[in-house]
Order: sequence, then C-alpha cells, then structure tokens
Amino acid sequence: MPLRASSDRIAQLTASYLVADYRWEHDGVWRALRIGEPAPEVDAAFPDAARFGLLTAANPGQQLRADIDNRSADRALQRRMDQDGLRYRPAFVAATNRVWRAYNWLLIAPEVEGFDALARDFGQIGTLLWSRGAPVRLRMHAAMPAACAAHAHVDWVDPGCATAIPPAGGGEAKSARSP
Repeated sequence: MPLRASSDRIAQLTASYLVADYRWEHDGVWRALRIGEPAPEVDAAFPDAARFGLLTAANPGQQLRADIDNRSADRALQRRMDQDGLRYRPAFVAATNRVWRAYNWLLIAPEVEGFDALARDFGQIGTLLWSRGAPVRLRMHAAMPAACAAHAHVDWVDPGCATAIPPAGGGEAKSARSP
C-alpha cells in the first residue's frame, strides 16, 4: 500500500511515536516498552530471540478508518503472521494524551526483510524494531523530512533507499537516510 502522508505529517508522527505509550502482554501482565531504552523483560521472556518488532495493521498510510475496518485488518495481519510461522504477543500503542490508540503485535525473532514486508503490505509508516539487549528503535518507513532532526533511536527506511538493519548482536544500528 503506498504511503500518502506528507512530510509535515511524517514529522508530526515521528514526534508522537517517540513519546507514545507502548505495551505488550505476557502471562496476563501488560509491560511497558520505551523507545531509546532496552527491553529486559522482553529479552527474559524470549531468551532464544535475537530481535523483536512491534507493528499494527490499523489506519494504513495514516488514513483513518472505522474500528471495524481496523479490526478486520488486524485479523488479516494475524492470519499472515500465522501463515509465515511468526511468533507474536498482543501489544498496543497509545498517544500520551490518549487521543489515539492502536492494537499492535509484538513479533518475536522476526527477520528484518519479512518484518519490513509486513509493514509495507499493511501500510504502516512507523514500527518498532530492535535487537536483543539494545534500546528499542523507532523504524520510520518513509523518507526523513527536512523538519526532522536526526535522532539516535530512529531509523529511516525509505522504500527507495537501503534499509537500516539492527544488528543481531545488540549493537546500535546505523540510520539510513534518504537524500
């Protein structure tokens, strides 16, 4: 699905995503994730995984849709993850002022290329993808707008450019920035 958000909207989304409230569920308990911080509870829960990701199917291309449509897309994403043999847990993201919230999935040990394909196929501009032991990273599937300053925990993955791949060993990834 082509992304239709303007550069200004991409900059606004990036700022919102950086401060949003991210949660994932394990053993009936909702646990927090924060961009720029490691996720030791995720690491402990899934000791065999080298990488983790968070994504949704809601409001593709930042086009607001009815809840029933977002739930249908969520079921389609779940079917796709099952078909692809992916492991996942329920998750969500909410704006700090609670004006928006989206159902998400925490993916356990996704391959980078497959994860990016899911984000692209379900029209997602912002996802999270990070390596075990490393800080959680925001992964923006768009060209970096001029209005955005470089950020240590944001990777820009422009479909026309090389992708930034978080290393499996837990080090920091390099950002791919479009010209």
